[in-house]
Amino acid sequence: IIATGHGSIEHAVSAIHAGADDYLSKPFNKQTLLFTIQKVAQTKRLLVQNKQLKQALGLQEQLVDMIGKSAKMQTLFKRVEKLASTRATVLITGESGTGKELAARALHQLSDRHNHAFIAINCAAIPESLAEAEFFGTTKGAFTGANTNKKGKFELADKGTIFLDEIGELDLSIQAKLLRLLQEGTFTPIGGQKEMSADVRVLAATNRNLDEEVKAGQFREDLYFRLNVVPIVMPPLRERKDDIPLLARHFLKKASQMHGLSEPKLSSAALTALQQYYWPGNVRELNNAMERAVLLAESDTLDATDLDFDSSSSLENDVAFKLPAEGIAWQQIERDILKQALDLADNNRAEAARLLDLPYKAFLYRLEKYAL
Repeated sequence: IIATGHGSIEHAVSAIHAGADDYLSKPFNKQTLLFTIQKVAQTKRLLVQNKQLKQALGLQEQLVDMIGKSAKMQTLFKRVEKLASTRATVLITGESGTGKELAARALHQLSDRHNHAFIAINCAAIPESLAEAEFFGTTKGAFTGANTNKKGKFELADKGTIFLDEIGELDLSIQAKLLRLLQEGTFTPIGGQKEMSADVRVLAATNRNLDEEVKAGQFREDLYFRLNVVPIVMPPLRERKDDIPLLARHFLKKASQMHGLSEPKLSSAALTALQQYYWPGNVRELNNAMERAVLLAESDTLDATDLDFDSSSSLENDVAFKLPAEGIAWQQIERDILKQALDLADNNRAEAARLLDLPYKAFLYRLEKYAL
């Protein structure tokens, strides 16, 4: 409880945002102070009782940075908690934006490795020619310009956890070296003559169907089986709509604190619109939508009209495209679609290609075609 003789509405709002439970401006009498203390104490008691009730019901709304109270998330939380204390390699699958890296970080934070490094690598962002050096390091003199030894990510992650995001994008030659590390715990830096060991837990994630990639010869079957010891599947947001109000309020609070703005509330119409939307970009898209709403809010309550997305979009409403009689400007439309996919995927080209169901190389060709 903040008490001050220099009170103002602005100061009171700042104090509440900073974590104060209540705010009193001097002068005030003892009765006012006692009433405020009793009110705060009652609120605290209700919060404790609410927490105890949730525990009794077996509900958990948050695990590290993952949020959700739906049945799918409760099942996910239990699996993550069970696997965290093991050394098992875990393959995390799910659509773009479902929170695969959050699951990986939770596995690390809840493990006995949490005081050591967690290193995330976006495999899709590493050029094929540099992947081996990035993973396993280089020795002095290995190539022109290599004047010193350079540690790779696996050496830097020793005793910690390494997270290989978009593992389906790795070249087959690197897949073979990764398999050896997983099986034997050893690797050889580029230019090195001596094997090195690494005590690293490997977590991997992908949007791809690796089973299909194996059949197509694009992913090693032995590596797939080695990675897929225990799978974790991240549910898309449309399959956990009960979590949308909880997530939306969390993201509103987060965005408000980040930008130093007051936190708006959601009207019942806004909540309905959020739960009816299809969310192709999943939790990431919801986060972006709530941050945008905070930045553009014109009142302390957000209505459905304040949400910047097409609330009529749903899986059931999707229909095949019908070409108008007057034709279309195909190149402009294709360029716009490519740009939207990049925006939705936060400029992750591999994710954007998957959103459009395009082969990665075909997607890169189109980006080059339109200079995107």
